[in-house]
Amino acid sequence: MATLGEQDAVTGLATAPEDASKPEDRRAGRGPIGPSGPGRLNALLEEPRRWWRILTSMRTALVLLFLLALAAVPGSTFPQRDLNQNKVDEYFAEHPKLAPFLDKLSAFDVFASPWFAAIYLLLFISLVGCLVPRIRVHARAMVKRPPAAPRHLDRLPVSGAAAVAGDPSAIADSARGVLRRARWRTVVRTETSGAVTVSAEKGYLRETGNLAFHVALVGLLVGVASGSLWGWKASVLTVEGNAFCDTVQAYDSFSPGSRMRDAALPSFCVRLDDFQGTYLENGQPEDFLAKVRYIQGDRAFTQDPDTEYDLKVNHPLRLDGANVYLINHGYAPVLKYTDRFGTVFEETPAFLPQDVQLTSEGAFVLPDANQDPKSTARTSDVQMAFTGFFLPTASLSGPPIRSISPEAKDPAVTLVGYRGDTGLDSGIARSVYSIDQNQVDSGALKSVGSKKLSVGEVWKLDDGTTLQFAGYREFMTVQVGHDPGEMLVLVSAGFMLVGLIASLTVRRRRIFVRVTGDGELTVGGLARTDPDRFADEFQSLVERIERTAPAKDRTAPAKEGAS
Repeated sequence: MATLGEQDAVTGLATAPEDASKPEDRRAGRGPIGPSGPGRLNALLEEPRRWWRILTSMRTALVLLFLLALAAVPGSTFPQRDLNQNKVDEYFAEHPKLAPFLDKLSAFDVFASPWFAAIYLLLFISLVGCLVPRIRVHARAMVKRPPAAPRHLDRLPVSGAAAVAGDPSAIADSARGVLRRARWRTVVRTETSGAVTVSAEKGYLRETGNLAFHVALVGLLVGVASGSLWGWKASVLTVEGNAFCDTVQAYDSFSPGSRMRDAALPSFCVRLDDFQGTYLENGQPEDFLAKVRYIQGDRAFTQDPDTEYDLKVNHPLRLDGANVYLINHGYAPVLKYTDRFGTVFEETPAFLPQDVQLTSEGAFVLPDANQDPKSTARTSDVQMAFTGFFLPTASLSGPPIRSISPEAKDPAVTLVGYRGDTGLDSGIARSVYSIDQNQVDSGALKSVGSKKLSVGEVWKLDDGTTLQFAGYREFMTVQVGHDPGEMLVLVSAGFMLVGLIASLTVRRRRIFVRVTGDGELTVGGLARTDPDRFADEFQSLVERIERTAPAKDRTAPAKEGAS
């Protein structure tokens, strides 16, 4: 990112900065009006201007870009709250001394931390400060005519000369035609000596591509920032036959942007009718299909979903104001527990996959079990809980708690039963996928045995109660969210790619032709990059120019010279 006052990209000549006042005048605080008034104001503003020039320099922008990349490293090293709060809790449990210190540094909320936002904002300001003057200078260069031909063309990196016969203006016009047909911008001038010159320039798209890349980078930063401020994302697990609606309470996790309000959530509901997964022989997933129904708008909370849709990986359900992505799936066993009073508790708890064969772990907790329906008194020491594994295809000869295939060919559950106080009456929020291990360690929950059950089998416990494995259903985990800046990010990424290609492939170069009254034709050219390739292009153009002019005597072929 160049700034005013740097060298011209082609000629190598320094360009003057806009502030042309003398250094001693600036140090003395004198301006064009005098030593007081505006001059004193200029002196007061000199230090802020200096810091502004530092902030908007190419070096500062590169440093800030490096710092932004470096600041993102903790975001991929430590678990982030907006992605997985459970992982953060596990880190606190494993590192009780280090985790609180890291939390003070926002290591678990990196992308929402003040220091990350400061780097982000400074980079944005630096880029804008670099781009505005560059765009102004480039706009003037786009409409400006090519510069006048140098006095000594033979001193340019590549040059050639020939003797021609005819009117210098006609020869210059023919040379101009050759260059214009090759898409060079040209201008013809007549010098005081009577010689006619043609100045040609090509490669303006190099700087255009460079500017497009950096403008698109600013657009990318704006898009990412708008998504962080006004976007939101959530995740929810839904078992076959169940539905969820777009409310904060319905989601398992919900991460709103700092400027997003719950009232801005769109209205829709989605129900999972059927989930189908296909696998290769080695257990590798081949395809996932979730057959869902959805409804949106004013009817969402008053009517059942009625519009069918096949939800697949990388084929999201796009709704008004939100997108639904399929990210995971698994199994939920159907468990029926009959307590000592004959009350039947039937639930379909989701068991979370633990390996590629979908060996899944989960829990079935019954705080209301074994409570006398005729009594208002509540007994906590007779509550029931079961924890264990769901096996889509149980192993007949291998380990008893490992599935040998992700397909449900021979489903089974291996459960351990507990009786006692589950701890749910305390009102403290707990995970639905496991039991409270503290209750087990304290003896409040005591094991009553374990059992492996196939579909339809019943486990009779020591107190006469029973647990039946009645079947299973599949579930899907979806990510729901809205990012208002996603289209801007996509478009900006495309322009960044196009601009980068243009800035790396287009070459800025110039050619000058001079025809004197005595029949001397001189051609010179220069390019800042790829001189070997330009030498071949220059040679071809010189030959075509010579062919259009009546030859008197070819005195010298095209050659390379010193700049």
